[in-house]
This record gives sequence, structure tokens and C-alpha cells, in this order.
Amino acid sequence: MARSFNQVTLMGNLTRDPELRTTPNGQSVCSFSLALNRSYKGSDGNWQEATDFIDVVAWGPLGERVSQYLSKGRPALVSGRLQSRAWEQDGQKRSKVEVVAQDVTFLGGPGGGSAPSGDDGGSTDAPAASAKPASKKKEDVVIEDIGDEPINLDDIPF
Repeated sequence: MARSFNQVTLMGNLTRDPELRTTPNGQSVCSFSLALNRSYKGSDGNWQEATDFIDVVAWGPLGERVSQYLSKGRPALVSGRLQSRAWEQDGQKRSKVEVVAQDVTFLGGPGGGSAPSGDDGGSTDAPAASAKPASKKKEDVVIEDIGDEPINLDDIPF
């Protein structure tokens, strides 16, 4: 029998603050939900907006970091696997499909929202560093005149 492949990558915003709990055997587990926005063309030919809400579970140290550094509204990139579970509640059978996170990358700046270009805000391996002061101006770039000499293409290293 062929082996299956179960991997999912999602990017969205947290719909609520992460909830960190501890199992009876001492294992940390963090649950949160992502809102995923998408656009599609409806049957009338106009663009429609839709939002999907996906529940995510992060175990152990990953869950602890998510709980510490993420909050409602923050963008995150989650990769993991889909898992279904079933239980009985008040005599009714219930089931749920959720993502079990294997990696969570914190997007945006430390205060939430989008980060300045070139800064991904950190990941689970390296928490986001404190933001640089906004009052610091970038230095002007000075372009030196190279003269009227033609450029020798053999001097270019690539």
C-alpha cells in the first residue's frame, strides 16, 4: 500500500489569544484559531471575499512559545498536519478536524501588524527582537561618479 502525505501550510491572523493548558501528565498544549481570507470569482462574475476559520494545536515548547509571543490579530505562518478526532458530548457524537502545528513562524513586528519590509518578525526558533527606534533616519546613499571609462565586462565576477 502506498504511503500517504499529510502536510498543510497556512498563513492567517489569530482570531483569539492562544490558550495554553497542561495535560495531566505535564505536557503543554496551546490551542488557537487562524482566520484565512480568500477571494474567488462568483457565479455572477464578480469577486467575492470569504474567510475560513481553522483550529490549530501546538504541543510542548512550540505551544509555550506561541502562547508567549502571539496574540489576537497577529499574523502567523503555520505548517503542520491535519488530524481528525471524535468524542461524545451530551449523548451526541462530535468530530473535528484541526491542524497539529509542527512549526509556527511569527509574522509582522513585535507589536503586531505588518513589519517593515525585510523583517519577518521572528520565528519559533528565534523570538522577535525588540523594534528599532522609529525616529532614526536612514543615511543618504552617495553615488560616486565613475568617470567616462567604459566598463570592461571581463571585470564583472558573475
